[in-house]
Amino acid sequence: MSSIGYRAGEAGYRRVCLALFAAGVATFALLYSTQALLPELAVTFGVTPAQSAWSLSLATIGLGVALLITGPLSEKIGRTKLIHLSLTLSGVVALACAFAPTWESLLALRLLQGIALAGLPAVATAYLREELHADTHARAAGLYIGGTALGGMSGRLVTGGVADFLGWRWGLAAVALVGLACAGAVAVLLPASRNFAPRESRAVTKRAFTDPALLSLYAIGACSMGAFVAVYNAMSFRLTSAPFLLGAGAAGAVFLVYPVGSLSSTLAGRLADRFGRRAVMPFGCLVTVAGLLLTLPDRLPIIVVGLAVMTAGFFCVHGVASGWVPVRAHAAGLPAGQAASLYLFCYYAGSSVFGSLSGTAWTLGAWPAVVTLSLAFVLVSGVLAVGLRRVPALIPDGLRAREAAAAVPAGRPARA
Repeated sequence: MSSIGYRAGEAGYRRVCLALFAAGVATFALLYSTQALLPELAVTFGVTPAQSAWSLSLATIGLGVALLITGPLSEKIGRTKLIHLSLTLSGVVALACAFAPTWESLLALRLLQGIALAGLPAVATAYLREELHADTHARAAGLYIGGTALGGMSGRLVTGGVADFLGWRWGLAAVALVGLACAGAVAVLLPASRNFAPRESRAVTKRAFTDPALLSLYAIGACSMGAFVAVYNAMSFRLTSAPFLLGAGAAGAVFLVYPVGSLSSTLAGRLADRFGRRAVMPFGCLVTVAGLLLTLPDRLPIIVVGLAVMTAGFFCVHGVASGWVPVRAHAAGLPAGQAASLYLFCYYAGSSVFGSLSGTAWTLGAWPAVVTLSLAFVLVSGVLAVGLRRVPALIPDGLRAREAAAAVPAGRPARA
C-alpha cells in the first residue's frame, strides 16, 4: 500500500536509518578490509606496493561492474531482498578471504567479494527516496553515508589491530564477523518496502547519459573517490616507512578520523535540506583541498588533522552527491535505482583506476606526488560542483514542497 513515507521521529523512520547505518558499516568494513594491510600483504606475498593495492582495487572493480546489474535488477525484484542477500553473501566470502592460500586466490576472492557487496549500494538511496518522507531524504542519505564512513574506519582498524597481534588472516576473519553481525541486525531492523512498485528491468535510458547534472555528479563521484582512496592507500606505506616506522595497528589508528566523515555527511545533508545542494557541494571540495595540503609536513599530529579535514570534506561531497542522484533522476523521469547504480559505478571506477595510481605516485615521488595526484582529482570535482549551480533545476511532475529533497524557501516547489 502506497504511503507518503516515514517521517522523522516515527518508529519506522528510526528503523530504516539504523538498518541502513548498520548495512553501510558492514559493506564498507568488508570492502576496505585490506587497505590497512597493504604493506603486510606486499611482504607476505612478495609483491610491490602498486600490486598490493589490487587487493582493494579488484574488490571495487567487482562492485562497480555488478552495480550495473543489481541496480536495474532491483527495479524488478525489490530493494530489501537484494540488501539481505548482499550482506549475507559478502560476509561468507570475507571469511573465505582469511584462508586464501595464494596471492592469486586472494585477489579472486576479493573480486568475488566486491560483486557480492553490490546489492546494498545499488539500492540504498533509492530505498530511502521511496520509503521516507521527502522532507527527510537528504538527512537520511547523510546518515547512511555516515554509516559507510564508520564502516570504512572499522574495517581498517579491526584488520590492522588484530593483524599486529595475530597476523593478517585473523584480521580479515575478525572483520568478516563484524560484517555478519551487521547483516543480522539489518535482517531484524529493516522494514519491508511499502512504496516499491515492481517493474521490468529496462536498459539504461539515453537521458541517464545526457542530463548535464547527472553527468557532472557521476564525474564528481569518480574524481572525489579516486582522490580519497589514493590518499589512504599510500598513507599505510608512508606511516610504516621512515621517519614514522609505525606498525600496521598503529598506522591503522589514523583511520580513527573516520567518524568525522560520519558527522560531516550528516551535517551536509541537513545543510543541503536548508540551503540547497548546489551551495553545499563546492564548499565540501574546498574543505577537501585544505585537508590534503595539511598532510604535506612530516609531522604526525598535523597529518592526522589533515586527514580528518580531508575526510570531512570528502564525505560532505559524496553524501550530497549520492543523495542528489536518485532525486534528480526521479525528477527527470528516470528509474532511481538505475541512476544510483550509474553514479556508484563511476564512483567505484574512480576508486579502482584513480586510487590504484597512488602506488605508482608513491614509488615515483613519495608523499608530495600522492598529494599532487589527489589535488588534481579534487579540483576537477570542484569545477564540476560550481558548474552545477548553472544547470537548470527540475521539478518532479505533480509534486510539491521539497519532494526533490533540496530545501527552498517556504511556498515554492523543491527542485532537483
